[in-house]
Amino acid sequence: MNRLDISKRAQIIGLLVEGNSLRAASRLADVSINTVTKLLVDVGRAAAEYQDKTLRKLPCNRVQVDEIWSFVYAKAKNVAGAKSAPDNAGDVWTWTAICADTKIVPTWHVGSRDAECALTFMDDLARRLTNRVQLTSDGHKAYLDAVDGAFGGDIDYSMLVKIYGKPWEVEKRYSPMVCTGARKQPMIGNPDPKHISTSYVERQNLNMRMSMRRFTRLTNAFSKKIENHAHAIALHFMYYNFGRIHKTLRITPAMAAGVAQHVWSLEEIAALA
Repeated sequence: MNRLDISKRAQIIGLLVEGNSLRAASRLADVSINTVTKLLVDVGRAAAEYQDKTLRKLPCNRVQVDEIWSFVYAKAKNVAGAKSAPDNAGDVWTWTAICADTKIVPTWHVGSRDAECALTFMDDLARRLTNRVQLTSDGHKAYLDAVDGAFGGDIDYSMLVKIYGKPWEVEKRYSPMVCTGARKQPMIGNPDPKHISTSYVERQNLNMRMSMRRFTRLTNAFSKKIENHAHAIALHFMYYNFGRIHKTLRITPAMAAGVAQHVWSLEEIAALA
């Protein structure tokens, strides 16, 4: 991998952030799978460190948060029968936040869907904001104590609790539950009912599933190591925040948030490592 020039590294990164698997990227770029994996690890680690330092004092006013499911090595129900499963095999949740105005993703957290991870995620989010924000989450109970612990009373927080019915017509495997409505529940402060929404963060979940092969549902694409899972997520958000023009904003989210002055090229992202 050290012998690759910057243009080849940029090509591989471009293939990865557009939803190709590691093996597909290795075939298309005509390099070994080990080369692609090493590049993912190096650039992913550098992207996480850069965003951790840069995404500070953000001028967000409205923030939405959510969790997205994936798994490492095997789904939780199959871990017991899996051969050579690592200790952290099973279901993995990625907690994400997005600013409704600048569309920047200020932080994310990879872990389980419990109260401890919720508090870690919220603590990190609180340290990155300069304003009192209006925050909206889904009805996951772990948010209640986490938001209060991280922000205290200095926040306008509400939950958007969705109400689900039975799947359409005959229940079948993979049939989604039908959302029959949503209930807005102010929890802390005085949130504006007009802005109680999780639409942007749910759209960001779709971006993740479309842009990272390991997040694609109902396929054999998955992460074998949680470390590489985290590196892929860091690379995804580096490209999303700094390297891809948002169609509505016509600039990148990082430019809208005032933490970048130009659109990052793939070569610049590759050069982080």
